[in-house]
Amino acid sequence: MRTLGGICMRRLVGLLAAACLTTGLATTLTTGRAEAAPAPFSAQQETGALPPMGWNSWNKFGCNINETLIRETADAIVSSGLRDAGYQYVNIDDCWAEQNRNAEGKFEPNHERFPSGIKSLADYVHGKGLKLGIYTSAGTQTCAKTMPGALDHEDVDAQTFADWGVDYLKYDNCNNEGRPAIERYTKMGDAIKKTGRSMIYALCEWGENQPWLWGKTSGAQLWRTTGDISDNWASMTGILDQQVGLEKYSGPGGWNDPDMLEVGNGGMTDAEYRSHFALWSLMNAPLLAGNDVRSMPAATKAILANKDVVALDQDWAGVQGHKVRDDGDTEVWTKPMSDGSAAVVLFNRGISAATMSSNASEIGLSGRDFRVRDLWTGAETESSGTLRATVPSHGSAVFRVWPAKFPAAAPAATLSLDAGSYFPAGKPFTAHVRLTNDGSTPVAAARVTVSAPSGWQLDGRGEVLVPVVAPGKSWDRAVTVTPVKPGAQVAMSAKASYTTAWGRRSLSADASGPVVTPFGSGVTPMSKAPFLLTENGWGPVERGTSNGENQAGDGNPITINGQVYSDGLGAHAPSLVRVYLGGGCQTFHSVVGLDDEFSTGSVTFEVRGDGKTLASTDVFRHGSAAQAVDVPLGGVQVLDLVVTDGGDGNNTDHADWADAAVTC
Repeated sequence: MRTLGGICMRRLVGLLAAACLTTGLATTLTTGRAEAAPAPFSAQQETGALPPMGWNSWNKFGCNINETLIRETADAIVSSGLRDAGYQYVNIDDCWAEQNRNAEGKFEPNHERFPSGIKSLADYVHGKGLKLGIYTSAGTQTCAKTMPGALDHEDVDAQTFADWGVDYLKYDNCNNEGRPAIERYTKMGDAIKKTGRSMIYALCEWGENQPWLWGKTSGAQLWRTTGDISDNWASMTGILDQQVGLEKYSGPGGWNDPDMLEVGNGGMTDAEYRSHFALWSLMNAPLLAGNDVRSMPAATKAILANKDVVALDQDWAGVQGHKVRDDGDTEVWTKPMSDGSAAVVLFNRGISAATMSSNASEIGLSGRDFRVRDLWTGAETESSGTLRATVPSHGSAVFRVWPAKFPAAAPAATLSLDAGSYFPAGKPFTAHVRLTNDGSTPVAAARVTVSAPSGWQLDGRGEVLVPVVAPGKSWDRAVTVTPVKPGAQVAMSAKASYTTAWGRRSLSADASGPVVTPFGSGVTPMSKAPFLLTENGWGPVERGTSNGENQAGDGNPITINGQVYSDGLGAHAPSLVRVYLGGGCQTFHSVVGLDDEFSTGSVTFEVRGDGKTLASTDVFRHGSAAQAVDVPLGGVQVLDLVVTDGGDGNNTDHADWADAAVTC
């Protein structure tokens, strides 16, 4: 009842805020930028009233930390503008303390790396207008086993942190002796309350015991919903998938935590990092940067400091965004905002660009006229209700939409170029270019040009003049592209310039992909096959070895229940390996199972051909017998090998495709 009541109250707040659109906010909506209304004063003062924002040392530095790093990071958060964008906490993760407690039974900061002590560091951070966070575990040792945990020392440790001026505690779950989670975490929550110091209390329980059901009653303001994130696409999207359905448990004073940000750490592209950041913001996740902010490039800063996207996360009503449509490779996520607007993320998980759309009704708005702001570019347009964008592979389009007439902007228009995601060698292909007008006024005198990739040629003219594209209409054209140079990769573009009542505008679109060749006749081991795509929960997919410790080339011999295999693929759930076969192969064979590297884990295996499931297994757990998988492949163009986490998170989910091979 408490949860449902909270949801109803937040909806009521949103409706009241929407009513303001006809009064005080109406001028803002039509003449300038409208931001979320400020929270009531009392809510602003409540610990955890908004998702915390800041920085944490672990993702980039692990145990390689010292007080100089923390001081320099605090300096950089200020000088880079991140503090002004809302980043407040400077959090020290594992490995900050001595291996043993002192004679009084208290934590002792590492003498070499933190010689000035944590109190001095807290004073320095506070002097910068920031707050200090610290870490320990609800166990006998922390996860890195370099310092004691707080199990059975909760009162003394909480008081120590309070005496030092700590503002945030991340409380991990390692070495917990199998004792009940609720008991362990509530004990620390009670200890923090006894200190009388306001402190964010973050449960890092990995979602093992559904902490969203009891975390707030234990005294916490946020709770991890999954295992640790890793700096790669498969890990980020795997964690995202586990957030679906949890939105009802999040709100002011208690937030779902899908783990820290990896933005800028180098394992993903900028497009992937923008998606990561936008979706975490839409879900009201704690925004804890995990990169080296002292030396971050401009592209990373532009993501982290984007105040329009941050505003989605920090909206005072605190309604978590959620997925409203899943079309396979493309998804639509939305979030109601406290001022009556709505945010929407068009998310493309596919390996090629996709033209995506949503509409006002789908994101919870009504009316006929809408103001639309692109939160990555800042551009504003007017729309009759359709939200459309050409979204790059693994990218996102992020809009904020107000139900208001916005006549002082050009119509929302989109240019798309659809050519496919891969290109068979020596064969022509067809590209489709389309200009769409989703506004209420015409797009006129459009000049559309298509450029052929290097080593290819267009069949016909590459430039077209389009007199007019009426509101709600599209113009499109198919272009045949023929190879003139063997093996040339495809990277082509389209551009459009056009006139509106508010001046000349321009758009561009790109399409790219590899040139592929069919498998040769005979048996081809998958460890020797060219991959179209790989995604892996931790580290790379390994050729010929197990997944190892998740770094390239660190795998061990593939071993399932003591049986060693000389070849195959080593993966970590969630994982995808995609190869182009070309339609001339007969069978796929592998022996699958969990690798012996860990004594825990659970996975399933799936073989897909051209998007259709050809074979799948039940859940494998430690000790499950290996299973032979033999799959007919008649006519299959593209083969996918998929590993899932078995439904309980992906910690230690090392999966083997032993002796994997295709016969053609």
